[in-house]
Amino acid sequence: MLERHPGGERAVIVQLDFGESSLADRREEVCLLAESAGASVCATVEGKRKFPDSATFAGKGKVQEIGDAVTLHQADVVIFNHALSPAQERNLEQALRCRVIDRTSLILDIFAQRAQSSDGKLQVELAQLDHLATRLVRGWTHLERQKGGIGLRGPGETQLETDRRLLGKRVKVLRERLRKLERQRGVQRRSRLRNDVLTVSLVGYTNAGKSTLFNALTHADAYAANQLFATLDTTSRKLWVGEAGHVVISDTVGFIRDLPHELVAAFHATLEATAQADLLLHVVDAASPIRDEQMQEVEKVLEEIGARDVRQIVVLNKLDLLDLPPAVERDEYGNIARVRLSARRGDGLDLLRQALAEVALEKLRYGERPEVADAPDIPDSMGSGSPL
Repeated sequence: MLERHPGGERAVIVQLDFGESSLADRREEVCLLAESAGASVCATVEGKRKFPDSATFAGKGKVQEIGDAVTLHQADVVIFNHALSPAQERNLEQALRCRVIDRTSLILDIFAQRAQSSDGKLQVELAQLDHLATRLVRGWTHLERQKGGIGLRGPGETQLETDRRLLGKRVKVLRERLRKLERQRGVQRRSRLRNDVLTVSLVGYTNAGKSTLFNALTHADAYAANQLFATLDTTSRKLWVGEAGHVVISDTVGFIRDLPHELVAAFHATLEATAQADLLLHVVDAASPIRDEQMQEVEKVLEEIGARDVRQIVVLNKLDLLDLPPAVERDEYGNIARVRLSARRGDGLDLLRQALAEVALEKLRYGERPEVADAPDIPDSMGSGSPL
């Protein structure tokens, strides 16, 4: 059992071992996710299985153990750090007499809380509706009957069918709005490409320090916090890198293992900018004991969105936690492969600026130098490199 800080809905975490690696890190991560959603983790229930139970995922005995924890701690919600089927979710709620959500629902809830821009909210709503479409049966058994009674007689459609039809209409509206936003972004990107402006996207595992690095480079005020998915809405700024002129740098949503497919699909318009960038700065928490695994998870998402072949520079961040000096590492061809720095302290930011200038100059060799007035929709940044 793991006791966490008080506050918010009381949650029991379920983490089962199916032979995956880094089980303790997975458990700690889901606890951080729950706290990011506003829950208070009062207990964790663990177990080992060869494969999930088809009806309740955890099995009869483990469900009883979870129920005892719910009763003991008067929990409001049970969170499985796994993907549950609609039937498993429904069976568990009936057995536990408590709300049950899976990892996907938990991440969607965090995204719903954090989205600030209009397009970010649209993308989150679309992801939620896509996820809900398979779960409409949960809690609606009393509405599956034919409408009847005075003032309630309808044309022969059940309430469940009505819900599905209305949900389908809303999804169609959201997809059309997002297509329009995607076209607008496409026009802006094509304008920058015509002007030979180097476009850079920050990518990395959630909480690797992308927003802190973005703020340190550009003197922006993007929200940065020591929590999972602190950033959802993409923010772009122009950054002056000396002789090479301006580059456009964008802070993006962080990735995570088992990122819900609904989110990847709904955030296609946002993630497409990553796939079309000239350069990816893959920000890594150098102090994390599972940084190699986190890097692999980021690579999986990049491949899914078509950005696997975009040129990368790995930025090993949080050197202040390791007491290592900043440095630049090159590959066998002389290209910059890694930059070691501390975004929080500002150590090594000058090395990263030099790396960006080097890549930008390479791009300028194949076109004309961009004018300062290019990309007017994106604010300028000419900071010295010290963090805010």
